Amino acid sequence: MTTVRLTAAQAMVRYLANQMTEEGVPFIAGVWAIFGHGNVAGMGEALAGIRPDLPTYRGQNEQSMAHAAIAYSKQLRRSRAMAVTSSIGPGALNMVTAAALAHVNRLPVLFIPGDVFANRGPDPVLQQIEDFGDGLASVNDCFRPVSRYFDRISRPEHLLTALPRAMRTLTDPADCGPVTLAFCQDTQAEAYDYPESFFEPKTWHWRRPRPDENEFERAIAAIRAAKNPVIVAGGGVHFSGATGTLAAFASRHNIPVVETQAGKSALPWDHASNFGPVGVTGASSANAVCENADLVIGVGTRFQDFTTGSWALFKNPARRILSLNVQPYDSAKHEAIPLVSDAKVGLELVGAALGDHRFRGVDASLKEDWFANADAVTAAPKDGNLLPTDMQVIGAVQRASRDNTVVMCAAGTMPGELHQLWKAGRPLSYHMEYGFSCMGYEIAGGLGIKMAEPDRDVIVMIGDGSYMMMNSELATAVAMGVKITVVITDNRGYGCINRLQMATGGEQFNNLYAHTNQANPMQIDFAAHAAAMGADARKVSSIADLEAALNGAREAKVATVIVIDTDPYPTPEGGGYWWDVAVPEVSTRAEVTQARAAYEAALKERR
Repeated sequence: MTTVRLTAAQAMVRYLANQMTEEGVPFIAGVWAIFGHGNVAGMGEALAGIRPDLPTYRGQNEQSMAHAAIAYSKQLRRSRAMAVTSSIGPGALNMVTAAALAHVNRLPVLFIPGDVFANRGPDPVLQQIEDFGDGLASVNDCFRPVSRYFDRISRPEHLLTALPRAMRTLTDPADCGPVTLAFCQDTQAEAYDYPESFFEPKTWHWRRPRPDENEFERAIAAIRAAKNPVIVAGGGVHFSGATGTLAAFASRHNIPVVETQAGKSALPWDHASNFGPVGVTGASSANAVCENADLVIGVGTRFQDFTTGSWALFKNPARRILSLNVQPYDSAKHEAIPLVSDAKVGLELVGAALGDHRFRGVDASLKEDWFANADAVTAAPKDGNLLPTDMQVIGAVQRASRDNTVVMCAAGTMPGELHQLWKAGRPLSYHMEYGFSCMGYEIAGGLGIKMAEPDRDVIVMIGDGSYMMMNSELATAVAMGVKITVVITDNRGYGCINRLQMATGGEQFNNLYAHTNQANPMQIDFAAHAAAMGADARKVSSIADLEAALNGAREAKVATVIVIDTDPYPTPEGGGYWWDVAVPEVSTRAEVTQARAAYEAALKERR
């Protein structure tokens, strides 16, 4: 057996550089790194030596670096991924939030945090926690519940089994998610005689599981027995590359389709079968269809509470659920009829079994009425003296968008209003992180999207609250020459949660800056802040000026930031759905008492 002597860190990066996709490119497209004492000597030296084959990128924050990596993979339908390495201690813990985001959204990312000394010589090493009852514990154990696969590399030869297991998880359609390889810092630098065969290029194939025969027969029987079925399209439709298959299936069998946050853009907004966004942030058209449905066919959705209206949306007493999902855990939720399969393969087989069977469909005027309402609230304001609404901002961005535009967001007001109002065209033109709804994902995510698809026009929609939480990768985008457009809607606080607070009977408290404990009024010049990081930044005062600035951003040489003040109170009327947010049973406020009564009445609708 021919061997080569390498440090464990050198062996890791060499192996990763040789794991290929079916298209013949490395599956790990690059490594985001912030070096500290726990990874600079081992991983740092190894990455420097393999730069031509495995590029390294330097971010400003470990969490936001990981967000960029996750967005990169999501935009490419999980066909490629990135790795993220940090030192031990705070650097590692910064990545745990991102790991949870990837775990919830079923997205591949490889975390390589430095770890304590395996030999326990300098014990405790700088930044090492000490568990009085567990000598094996380190901060990296926090990754365990938010990793699909976790391993601690404390000997160089551990890589011979750990790395193939990691790759299997990263490329498995059912188990896909974050992998953590906690890498002891002394082990990174230790040498070992690795088999040369370990580093031979290997191609990883994306499996497409076919349904079990018995499950398939039950699913077909359920569909044929239905009178008013509806398809709930989730993110799995995108990951499977099943958007065209879904469109053909829905058209052939005349079944209405509604879209989750992750599934939006599965069908073009104007496709005859697309009745719009569903659930708490949904359209009246989609929710009306779902209320009447006797068979809810989930395709690639995990049926999150925003999708189901906390399970109060599907009101038909005869309602049944059929869940087509590659992950058995998701397919069996809420006593659904499971159909464990790849989405594309499953739809093709179900379609063939149904033949020319068609349903009566639903009233198309539901959709027409909804989009008439959406057009009205997103139109440019006639009164220029009022603060613009977030809905009007969305309208301006929509009018300035092009066929290659990707609009993205993650948390706050914008996700709900974009889900309801944005007219998504081609698949993956709408990129929303709403599984974890992680404030701070936006700018880093926009960076990752643009790195994944450089020809796309990426527009990041972000509120002032999220911008304040995590904005530093804007400097990275400028430095790397990655041109994105960031629209900051400044409503002077957390407008979304303030409205929720009011809706549950609470007084306005600690959300908008005006209602916080402060000695001096908050006055943040976001345009100046963004400009200080090198962005082409400006503040506009009207929707007309916003549209002009968006059109001008196409000619900018660097990332563009446009700031506009908005009214924190208005939201779209006619859409949305109830969501279970528990209201206090006892309060001195009459508004809370009234909200509690409404809450208890709504609970009775849950099934």
